[in-house]
Amino acid sequence: MNKTVIPVFDHSGTPNVGRMPEWIRQPLSVGSQYGQTATTVARQQLNTVCVEARCPNRQECWSRGTATFMLLGETCTRACGFCAVKTGKPDWFDADEPRRVAEAALNMGLDYVVLTCVNRDDLPDGGASIFADTITRLRQGKPDMGIELLTSDYYRCQEQAIETIYQALCDAPGETRMVWGHNVETVPALYKTVRKGSDYQRTLKLLGMAAQLDGVEAKSAIMLGLDEHYQDVLQVFRDLREAGVERLAVGQYLRPSKYHLPVKRYLSPAEFNEYAVQARAMGFGWVKSGPLVRSSYHAEEEQSVLHI
Repeated sequence: MNKTVIPVFDHSGTPNVGRMPEWIRQPLSVGSQYGQTATTVARQQLNTVCVEARCPNRQECWSRGTATFMLLGETCTRACGFCAVKTGKPDWFDADEPRRVAEAALNMGLDYVVLTCVNRDDLPDGGASIFADTITRLRQGKPDMGIELLTSDYYRCQEQAIETIYQALCDAPGETRMVWGHNVETVPALYKTVRKGSDYQRTLKLLGMAAQLDGVEAKSAIMLGLDEHYQDVLQVFRDLREAGVERLAVGQYLRPSKYHLPVKRYLSPAEFNEYAVQARAMGFGWVKSGPLVRSSYHAEEEQSVLHI
């Protein structure tokens, strides 16, 4: 593994807008399954977005026996201003990772697995083959396993990557049904600051192609508090619905360190409720909106909203 590379942004000395409000704080208590989850992840030498992205819900989710497995190592080829995952030039690739992920999921007794990854623009297929192999092994071990992906945008290889992953789903035992997520993250006007190396239209294109696949529900997430405007957020909702996205997660951006983008505003729970109302009115079948909501938060709930 590479050593941690701390990204230095121009805004590293800019303070947050103020103290973190009470509704952001999480209790420190852990449930009985927390230790088992942590032990399984460590034994299989796996990465999780729970740890690498410093998710505020790790204690809650691990205590429920759920985790989001992060494929393709722990070093990302992009340097997004909001993300705690380290960035650099990856030199790690392990073709045995899918087997270890599948074994961990089965040992944990999971019925629903979320798979995400770092961006691997250095790989010809963006790492799609690892997703495909993991899907195959999960379904071989448990044909009715619910699977949710949170992939990169597969810069330069979208069609190839989508075909590789979807073919694995079609060939694996069990139903051809899956959630395919890719996060829009913020409004288009903030992309150059928040999502360097990414493109809003490229994100929508990937989601649109995923939404057209039989048995696949497209999902996306946006974080708030980075100086976006209300009407711009609603326009993102409309763009996602036009692309065919069925699932939407809306959460508060929390600064992982002083080297990352500062929080410009903490939204109240009432504001998140209002966004949820607007999203449902636009036709999203699955909506999670709240200060601590993340893209994989309670992902296993209401597993299907497909109208078939």
